Amino acid sequence: MAFYASRRKLHPREEQEAGELNIVPYLDIMMNLIMFMLLSMTALITLGVLNVAAPSYGAPGAGAGGDTGKKLVLTVAISRKGFFIAATGAVLSGTGTDPTAPTIPLKNGDFDYDALTQKMIEIKKQFPTNTNIILTADSDLPYRDLVKTMDATREYRAPDGKHPLFFDVTLSATVQ
Repeated sequence: MAFYASRRKLHPREEQEAGELNIVPYLDIMMNLIMFMLLSMTALITLGVLNVAAPSYGAPGAGAGGDTGKKLVLTVAISRKGFFIAATGAVLSGTGTDPTAPTIPLKNGDFDYDALTQKMIEIKKQFPTNTNIILTADSDLPYRDLVKTMDATREYRAPDGKHPLFFDVTLSATVQ
């Protein structure tokens, strides 16, 4: 009986090539994700820019006392009754004789944003250089109402284009 040695036993089995990890598909996926994220962020940045500041505590800055023009501290309070507009220590009266009535009451159960914009245009004509406004709202007010109020006070559309009103918004909370 003849003994035949197999070729596998004569030659020591070489380790199977471990092979290099092919990272090309992984890099393709990562590059696609990065490009998608960059493009989506640039679209969000251009569409969602609102200049909103949190209230600051402390002394005014060094350049705060140099302006000789008319100063205005404009506040719009949003409540379930309507809009209360206060400016530099006084609350603008409403249309009725009730002193607790809002400056711009609800219209058919909803906020009257057009009347608010018209009131902001009147105030802007008296203080053309002022851009600051303080918005305060009830804590249970829906967020969309706050955003619509910001839109109504920031600019108005006219046949000749958009005109800025009070676009430097500071949000404030109501104290109860």
